[in-house]
Amino acid sequence: MRAPSLQPELDTGFFGHPRGLSTLFFTEMWERFSYYGMRALLILFMTAPLAAGGLGFDTATAGAIYGLYTSMVYMMTLPGGWIADRMIGQRRAVLYGGILIASGHFSMAFPSVATFYLGLFLIVIGTGMLKGNVSVIVGRLYAKDDVRRDAGFSIFYMGINTGAFIAPLVCGYLGQRVNWHLGFAAAGIGMVFGVIQYVLGSKHLGEAGLYPAPAASPEAAARLRRNALIAGIGGAAALAVLGIGAYTGVIPVTARQIADGAGVLLLAIVVIFFGWLLTSGNWTAEERKRIYVIGVFFLAAALFWSVFEQAGSTLNLFADRNTHNVVLGYNYPSSWFQSMNALFLIIFAPIFAWLWLRLARAHQEPSTPAKFSFGLVLVGAGFAILIWAARMAEQGVQVSPMWLMATYLLHTWGELSLSPVGLSAMTKLAPARIAGLMMGVWFLATSVGNFIGGRISSFYESFALPTLFGAVGMFAIAAGLVLFAFVTPIKRLMGEVN
Repeated sequence: MRAPSLQPELDTGFFGHPRGLSTLFFTEMWERFSYYGMRALLILFMTAPLAAGGLGFDTATAGAIYGLYTSMVYMMTLPGGWIADRMIGQRRAVLYGGILIASGHFSMAFPSVATFYLGLFLIVIGTGMLKGNVSVIVGRLYAKDDVRRDAGFSIFYMGINTGAFIAPLVCGYLGQRVNWHLGFAAAGIGMVFGVIQYVLGSKHLGEAGLYPAPAASPEAAARLRRNALIAGIGGAAALAVLGIGAYTGVIPVTARQIADGAGVLLLAIVVIFFGWLLTSGNWTAEERKRIYVIGVFFLAAALFWSVFEQAGSTLNLFADRNTHNVVLGYNYPSSWFQSMNALFLIIFAPIFAWLWLRLARAHQEPSTPAKFSFGLVLVGAGFAILIWAARMAEQGVQVSPMWLMATYLLHTWGELSLSPVGLSAMTKLAPARIAGLMMGVWFLATSVGNFIGGRISSFYESFALPTLFGAVGMFAIAAGLVLFAFVTPIKRLMGEVN
């Protein structure tokens, strides 16, 4: 028997918001703690010599694996959302996802190449189950006309940034100064904390996300479960055969070849999806125009994330190998730079929100495509200023940490110009009947960007650093300027949406 539904508009137990928000705040905080804690160590661990406890990979291999992992994390939110919607509900999806994530981190705590790859696989599946669905539950804590909804999501995103800020400080220190695998274990312990408090606090969530969407009939539900089970078993068996074969040498495939294959699959998904969108005859003239705009924003977002998400790869390597990581006589771990973006977000997010609101009241707020172009120029500028630092590094100089701090500051400003703006634009531009699918497109852009960013980091040792940083920076700046030149026609396609 179902519990009576909680009236969200009457629940003000968490700073004027539903008490369930506190449960989801800490769930997401610990999930991001585990993700960013492990990400801060990932490429450093892969490229560290065997004698130092690492895997001894070259940067080309490590970059390919890193890009594949970070892109698949976001790609799996699409099937993760489908499974929750159709089969188990968001509540169970978040719980199962958290358990899988913790298991993945603990798997990486064992010094073995096999457990390393197993850990990455479990984290990808688990994050796909948790990441998107926990946000869905947040939205369902509020009635549709509840004016507290936007503020509630702002509080929720503070949990993301809190976890992202703390994680590199804890896991990075343990991994780089004590033992790599202890750092991975610490990320797993953080996720365990998140799962425990999620279970204990679930009583405050009412029925939000508890049940999947009802099937058309009992027969349809049974058929769905049967097909999903067959697909799951088949997929798991195929991956197991491939993994065991690659590990034992029976199947001559390398990690880079798998990453290349995944890149082809990712490209095919993008082409097929947008091909379907553009050739479908079900859209009105106004909807079709907006779909064109969504395609432009998708491309711009993918380019942005391909530069921005090199924080954990290219910039992480630069911090470790070429930066003088000393402050007031204390030599700190290079992975601590990974906390800078979250710190700057906490500082500047309220300022940007105030700025856009003030400009809107004065009828001077930049349009959405203009903000996208600002984001691209800023993220490119972050790499462009590193050209001078890279030239000094080529001469054997350990450069000042202020160079990377300036880069992360510009990248944060770029993120605040593009990321929340793009998320809002997707909800306004998408035709109502595919609104949920369009949110998946936003994650798809992030996935594509992460994959490209990882492949760019593969060139860290084969290209001169000033050339690599300059090419990345100038490309993003040029893309931003091209987009800015087309702001007016894009605005016309958007119609009444700003």
